Amino acid sequence: MRLITFCTVGVIHFYLILSLNFCFSQSKQLQVMEVGDGWAKNTVNTAVFRKNSLVSDAQFQYIAYYNDKGQVVLGKRKLNEKSWQLQVTEYSGRAQDAHNIISIMIDGDGYLHVCWDHHNGQLRYARTKQPHTLDLGSEQSMIGKDEQYVTYPEFFKMPDGSLLFLYRDGGSGSGNLVMNNYDPKNKKWTRLHRNLIDGEGKRNAYWQAYVDNQGTIHLSWVWRESPDVASNHDMAYACSKDGGLTWESTTGAQYTLPIQESTAEYAVRIPQNSELINQTSMAADDDGNPFIATYWRAAGSTIPQYKLIYYRRGAWEVRSFDFRKMSFSLSGHGTKEIPIARPQLMVKGRGDKVAVMLLFRDKERLSRASVLNLNKVTDDDYQLFDLNNESLGAWEPSYDTEMWRNKGRLSLFVQATDQKDGEGLLESGPSKVRVIEWTPNLEAIKNIIKH
Repeated sequence: MRLITFCTVGVIHFYLILSLNFCFSQSKQLQVMEVGDGWAKNTVNTAVFRKNSLVSDAQFQYIAYYNDKGQVVLGKRKLNEKSWQLQVTEYSGRAQDAHNIISIMIDGDGYLHVCWDHHNGQLRYARTKQPHTLDLGSEQSMIGKDEQYVTYPEFFKMPDGSLLFLYRDGGSGSGNLVMNNYDPKNKKWTRLHRNLIDGEGKRNAYWQAYVDNQGTIHLSWVWRESPDVASNHDMAYACSKDGGLTWESTTGAQYTLPIQESTAEYAVRIPQNSELINQTSMAADDDGNPFIATYWRAAGSTIPQYKLIYYRRGAWEVRSFDFRKMSFSLSGHGTKEIPIARPQLMVKGRGDKVAVMLLFRDKERLSRASVLNLNKVTDDDYQLFDLNNESLGAWEPSYDTEMWRNKGRLSLFVQATDQKDGEGLLESGPSKVRVIEWTPNLEAIKNIIKH
């Protein structure tokens, strides 16, 4: 038995029900797979900006993480099977820095692309020698230019099987957004933009991106004025409907590139010192309308709350989920020790029937893998529940974006990790890497709550 929370505007009701894990296991909606032992001295394996920690195609799912020696481990399983084939690669990373995450993606021909070990450092990139294998080839450059100060590498798959690669060139407070494109036919990378979003040497953009089912690339970002996290401000937006070549606003007005602070479209204005977090997540509904998940502290409040920013009927709207009670500050440099995770966002449907799920972790909910479910974006009511029972420390969610897109199934990377403030390390041995796989039945979730 445990508590589940059902929230309405201004009121929180508590209902005692049978364990959700029990309900899910009975319906075969949720299963937990053990993978291996992962580095746990900080959160390098569990940062929210991993794109991706897990990724799948029509046959296989792949996983990547650092082991306790800082070696890059790759894994593969057949879909609908639980057993993983693991391979410790010849490559290692400086796992002592929680920025140095591993990102992976599969191209349209089945080759796995891997990028690792970046915090203002040289590009480290390799891809498998053959499709559907774990045998990585040699490290190589992509373009050979602007690859000396790479941070936050991200892969995205386009509908035609080509890939996008995004990263920051430069440091916090003064970096630029670089975008490359990979063509599986000739197995070559080309440069789309050396400086898509320009900080003008004064600031940099911390972005989140999403490719929708029509191939539109959605991009949103906060500006940061200095390495201090408290200098994050505003939420800007742009999209591309031609594979990243040209960019426009929600009105269709084309940007003059690079986009700068003075020329950006703003979904919402948020002042500095609002505990606005950077690098969260975004998605789009089936009509291609953008949705952004983040958190900040509203004026007059001391408590940061999760927010949903979305475009609907020609205007930006903001929804605040005010269930949190704990205040905290983001002021300072480096990877922060924060009582809540940056959220991941999953969206399905169109019009007034768009369903939204936020994946998060909150110390107030005992640091479990939690879900906020909104059956319709127009509903006042939402549901909160947990997908596991144990504390995950400072874990942040990352999931298989392609599994969700193609099968409507959540495949979530889970590992208990903690983070000292700044870039400190814990005296900790490895912890278990697991995958939670869950096929949401939104109507069943709604019916579980007894009024």
